[in-house]
This record gives sequence, C-alpha cells and structure tokens, in this order.
Amino acid sequence: MAFNHLPAAMHDALGPLSVTPVTHSVPMAKNQRPSRPPGSGENRPSPGEVLDRLTAGANRAARITHTEHLPPRPGRHAVWPDRIRADVIAAVQQAGVEHPWTHQAEAAEHALDGESVVIATGTASGKSLAYLTPVLSALLDGAEAPNGRGTTALYLAPTKALAADQRRAVRELAVPLGNRVRPAVYDGDTPVEEREWVRQYANYVLTNPDMLHRGILPAHPRWSSFLRSLRYVVIDECHTYRGVFGSHVAQVLRRLRRLCARYGADPVFLLASATAAEPAVAARRLTGLPVREVSDDASPRGELVFALWEPPLTELHGERGAPVRRTATAETADLLTDLTVQGVRSVAFVRSRRGAELISVIAKERLAEVDRSLPRRVASYRGGYLPEERRALERALHSGELLGLAATTALELGVDVAGLDAVVIAGYPGTRASLWQQAGRAGRSGQGALAVLVARDDPLDTFLVHHPEALFRRPVESTVLDPDNPYVLAPHLCAAAAELPLTEADLELFGPATAELMPQLESARLLRRRTSGWHWTRRERACDLTDIRGGGGRPVQIVEAATGRLLGTVDEEAAHASVHDGAVHLHQGRTYLVKNLDLEDSVALVEEANPPYSTTARDTTAVSVLETDVEIPWGDGRLCYGSVEVTNQVVSFLRRRLVTGEVLGESKLDLPPRTLRTRAVWWTVTEDQLDAARIGPEQLGGALHAAEHASIGMLPLFATCDRWDIGGVAVPLHPDTLLPTVFVYDGHPGGAGFAERAFRTAREWLAATREAIASCECEAGCPSCIQSPKCGNGNDPLHKRGAVRLLTELLHGAPEDPAVPDGPDGPDALAGQNAGDEPGTSARSPACGEPGVTDGPPPRDG
Repeated sequence: MAFNHLPAAMHDALGPLSVTPVTHSVPMAKNQRPSRPPGSGENRPSPGEVLDRLTAGANRAARITHTEHLPPRPGRHAVWPDRIRADVIAAVQQAGVEHPWTHQAEAAEHALDGESVVIATGTASGKSLAYLTPVLSALLDGAEAPNGRGTTALYLAPTKALAADQRRAVRELAVPLGNRVRPAVYDGDTPVEEREWVRQYANYVLTNPDMLHRGILPAHPRWSSFLRSLRYVVIDECHTYRGVFGSHVAQVLRRLRRLCARYGADPVFLLASATAAEPAVAARRLTGLPVREVSDDASPRGELVFALWEPPLTELHGERGAPVRRTATAETADLLTDLTVQGVRSVAFVRSRRGAELISVIAKERLAEVDRSLPRRVASYRGGYLPEERRALERALHSGELLGLAATTALELGVDVAGLDAVVIAGYPGTRASLWQQAGRAGRSGQGALAVLVARDDPLDTFLVHHPEALFRRPVESTVLDPDNPYVLAPHLCAAAAELPLTEADLELFGPATAELMPQLESARLLRRRTSGWHWTRRERACDLTDIRGGGGRPVQIVEAATGRLLGTVDEEAAHASVHDGAVHLHQGRTYLVKNLDLEDSVALVEEANPPYSTTARDTTAVSVLETDVEIPWGDGRLCYGSVEVTNQVVSFLRRRLVTGEVLGESKLDLPPRTLRTRAVWWTVTEDQLDAARIGPEQLGGALHAAEHASIGMLPLFATCDRWDIGGVAVPLHPDTLLPTVFVYDGHPGGAGFAERAFRTAREWLAATREAIASCECEAGCPSCIQSPKCGNGNDPLHKRGAVRLLTELLHGAPEDPAVPDGPDGPDALAGQNAGDEPGTSARSPACGEPGVTDGPPPRDG
C-alpha cells in the first residue's frame, strides 16, 4: 500500500420498500421567517401547472418519459416529553410549532434518557427541532451552573454553509431564552480574534469534521472546559458520511470520545439523516456506539410531481459517428431560464462545479434577451468560492433576491431555502437518497412542488428514465464505511497519540485492526512505545498526515496571473484532471484558461478568456493484482475480489463545443503518473464462454471494453457511489489472470466498499448492465449505453452486440450470493450496505478502456 500524501515512513509502515422519502412539514426555520420573500405574492401555481408550462414548447412534451405523483399526507402530532424545560417549549411555540410530530417527540425522549439516537426521516420533516429541544433544555440547565457553562453541545455539519444556516436558525429560536444559549460557528472562516471567545464562552459550537480533526482535537487543552461539559454531539446529515470520507469521520469521532473521557465527559450522540436503509447500523459504525433508530416519519407532505426528462437526439455525431443527445447542461439551463421568466423560485442541482457555473452563464444570457433585469436574479453556488462570496449568495437566497440558482451539492445538505417551487436535477446524483434529498428542497413550506430529473447521455441515466420503478419502487440505499481501512486508521492513530499517548486500553476503541497496525507504526518510527503508552515522535502535526475529504496533499490555489488574485482552490488529487495546462475554469460566471499548473508549488495560474469550448481530461490506467481474497466459479470463468495496484496518468484533454458537446479536438498532456492501492472486483472469461457467445478475437477487445464502460455506469444503482468514485480496466489477456479480464475498482486508497458491493450484487449488477446496453435504441453504441466521454482510448474499440452476447453468456453461470471474508463486525456487517460519494472530495481517477484507459474525475464540491 502507498500513501502518496504521507511521509515516507508511513509508506514503509504499511508496506508495498416503497419510497416515501419526500416530506413537507413545518420545519423549524420555516416557522421563524416568511416562507416567501416580501412582495413575491402568494398565488403559487400548482406543480402540474408549472410542468405544463415547461412542456408547452415545441417537442418538449415528448421529452418526459414518466411522471410520478406523490400525494399529500397528513401529519401525526404528539406532545413534548415533560422533561423538556417549559421555557424551551414556550420558545418553540413562539416560533410557530404548537405540537411536535411523533418522531420529534420520540427522538427527544431517547436523548433525554441518555441514549444516542439517529433520526432518519424525510427532507423538511423537522429533524433539527427533534434534537434541538433536548439540547437547548440541557444548555439552560448548564447556564445555571456557577461558571455559566455547566453544559455544552457540539454540532457537526458536512459543509460550512449548513453550519452557518443552523446558527441563524438556533439564534432565532433561542431569542426568548436570552443569552443563556450562546451559539457560535468555529470553522476555517472564523476570524482569529473570535476564536478565543468561542473556546471560552460559547456553549453551542457549530463546526465541521475537518475543523474538529485539525483545529479542536489537536488543541484539546485549550478546549478543556468545553469538552469537560460536553453533553450532546449533534451529527447533521449523517448519511453523507460514507465511503472513505465517512471512515475518516468515524475515526475523528473516536478520537473525540477518547478525549471527552479524559476530561470526564460521556456525550450522547444525536444524528440526523435523510431517509436511508438501516440507519442505526450506519450510525453505530460511524460513532462506535449503540444507537437507537427513529425512522417513522410523522410529518405532513405536500403534493410532489416528479418528472423524468430525456433530452432529444441531435443531428450531431460524436466519436465513431455515434448519435449525440442534447446535453443535460443545455436542457437544465433552458428549464432554469423558463422557470425564472415565470417567476417560479427554483434551484438546479448540478453534479460539478463547472456545470453549475456554465448553467448560470447560459441562463443569464438567455434571460437578458427577455428582460435586462432578470440576469441578476440568477446565480451559481458551489464549493471553492471564497467565504464572503458564499455568505452573500446565502443572504440573497434567504431574502428572495435570487429567483434561480445553479448549485452543486454544497447547497443540497440541509441549508434552509424556504418557499422554493421547483427543483431541476441535472443528471442522476449517484444515489436515490441524494435524489430525494435534492428533490426535497422544493415545497419546504408545505406547498406542492415540482421536481425534474434531466438525464445525461449516460448508461445509468438512460436506464433510469426508462425504468422509473428503479427510482420510485425501490428503497433508498444503506450507507457503508470502513473505519478499519488501514489507510484511514493509521494516520488517526498517530493523531490520537499526538493528542494523548495511546494506551493498551485505547486500542479497542479504534477497532480490531489497531493492534496489527501499531508495530508497523513503531517500526516506521512514527510512534514510540514507552511505559505510559505510544507517543508521537515527530515535530510536524500528526493531524496533517491525512486530508479527511480526499487523498491529501495541499489544495491547489487558482490564481489570476495578471493580478495575483486568489480565485479559489481545488483538491490536490483533482488538479491533474481539472486545472491542467489548457483547462477551462469557470468562476462566478467568468471563464478562465489555465496557463500553467505548478504541482511543486500547488498553484494554477489562469487568465480570463472566452473560449467557445469546455475541456475534459482523459487518462490511462494499468491494474495489477496484489492479492485475491475471494475467488468463486462464474460458469467456466471466475469472479474475484481482492487488492490491486492501479497506476494512473492524465494524458490528454478534449475540447468540446459548449451546449452541443461536439468534440473539437484533443491535446496531449505531460503529467506524472499516480499509484493507488485499493480494492477491486474482477471477472474472467474462458475460450469456451467466448465461443458460446460467438465472440472472435477481432470482437473481444470491443466487447470487454463496452461491457466495462456500461458496468461502471450502472454500479451506482447498486452502491451509493458516483461513477467518479470507481474505475475499471478491460484487458483481452491480463498478465496476472492469463485470461480476458474486466476490473472495476474503488478510486480511494485501501478501498471504500464499492467493489465489495459490486462483488456481492454481481448477478443483479451485470444483468442491469446487459439490459441497459440491449435496450438502447442506437445501432452500434452511443454515450447512452457503452461510450464514455472520458475514455482515454477515444471509445475504441467498442462492440455493442458483442457486449450483450458476452454478458448473456456470463449471466448463465452467475453465482447467487457471493460471500466476502468476515469483517470486524462479522460476515454480515456490510451486507446490504453501500458506500457513497462524499461531499467535498475529488475521487481518484476512475478508469475505463482497453488496455487500461481511464476517464478522469470532474471537479467535486467542498
């Protein structure tokens, strides 16, 4: 295994259901501010009327492949537990909530009993109020202590925007309680002069896992009075803590629990999650504690009209003459424009930062042709903006100054945008849980809402808009995380030892893999064992060994060459694919060209330009098998799961015409290769199977390549991952297997659970892949089935019919339910769970192609 971002010593140490998720209630924030901006009018069109207007244009109606109607649902009330202080209940009633929903009262009861609890109910179902009532009651009790801070609470959010939004909501709710509740945000944007006040006087600190990891835990002596009194830890949007990011957060929480115990505290964890399968199992793995589950959503729901929208085929032709659909970006920009003209308050969720910027630019241009005052009513919102830019956009959202917004997932996670009429989702966001989370942003005032999913030219999106049952008749996914991943665990053991020497008694807290890692960390001279325990031996900060949101390394600063102005940052591991020389970079509606990427100084110099194209990176990959953990028969071939080493290199980039996506050209790049040790699933086929499938040598490469492309595109339907979190390689004769082989691997060091989920569901996964290819209307393959826009081999060779025949033959011998080696919690610990794309990361480059060609990741949010 190799840590590209850790000291050399660390390298040496580790060796070479029926879906009812969208709910509409009277959320806490809604009861504290008008649900519509002043002067916006209350005569809101019904969701059906809005959709009718959108489809009134030429050929628009034909683009809707399915419309789902979720009827309204009444709420079920309860009473607050009598242990909640009367003044807290009075403050809640003053905010407009006379009685709680049943799930709110149940969650509060568990919290008061000292039981950790996860509230897994729909968007806008009042989860915030469920945990805030016991927290505020405890803070008021603590305010009566001699020092005025006998009880404290810690709130963790995955994004800064959500923490800032929650502080506003808490302040407004706690107005009747005076200064006994003192909420304060403590994150990277907090001015230095305010930080000491927060440490000494705030009793409700709102932060994020990054700041807890780097700022609070390493400085725990300065936080001793806060930690000593810590009664509750609130973990909001906990479903986002999955995959590698979730595994890091799990270890950060174990470090927090250890330090709290050192100061005599044993906090109760209160977790809030969007609707998810097995939320208590995921919450237990995240916190390391038993967690009670509250998942019966008792809040009312307004009508939701959910339309699936497929852009039309164009007259353009892509690589190898394949037909090209109109892009989801262009369709979404049109819809956002039309909604804004109609005065319909809307958010368009976009998968990438670049996409959000581009949709905003297109919508502004088209709105200017209608009314010169309208472009200022539309903006983009994404991670990477400077703090003052984010705050200004959030204020404009709350005031109603903005009518339309193109946003990444930075806005998805619970930021209260009251009074929205519609949500447009540009491309399937990777999981059903995320899809419903985004759709639930609309109609938060209890009114009806419209959601539109616009399909990308992609196998999974095309499959979903033609198989609505996969979205509306299947339960949302579980989440998985693996705190025992050595690439995750090792740096956190070092960080814990730097905070307080590790003792034998601590090892159990960090998991069963700890004992095996300690001697390796000792031999690498990262830790030294003495009588009192294991000590951190180095001068540098141990918490800097890892970046919990990505692969590590310094963020690359994006600097305007002419002025020296800092425009923003991008994760170091995303830099090769997103800010390489010649890349187009969008920021706040302005377009820049990257003149030079300096990897040594972590700086990308850009200059403003107006090119008529966007850029897409391509990379190549080679995979070698390190260890096969499980190998089972698959007909005459084999299905395997184990460890692999992936060597990846960004080699070129495509220039694509804006809006149409037409390829204008390709330019070579000279960037260093990167090495990744991770987990993979792979399958082999024999000559007999190839003969049965009527695949000769001239078709083999194209059939394998096409099957691998489509299987990567379809895996997010079975694992809560994004296709950018996984990679694949198809090889007609692999040197390690000596057979034609297709690999699909996790794009994170040590693995993230995606390949394991693929191994477990291989039969269903590859059956859906075959169906997606076979049902596509194209003749010889297109982006909707077997082409990948990031394929470094230029989507050559590909053989659509060969892929269908190969997968048909493969499925004849498919095993029922393959097992994997027992994990830390037994053989079923990960069963039925998935891993996800975490906010704020840029996944390792996913791969596609033969022989070993990859498509690079787009910029992701932070």
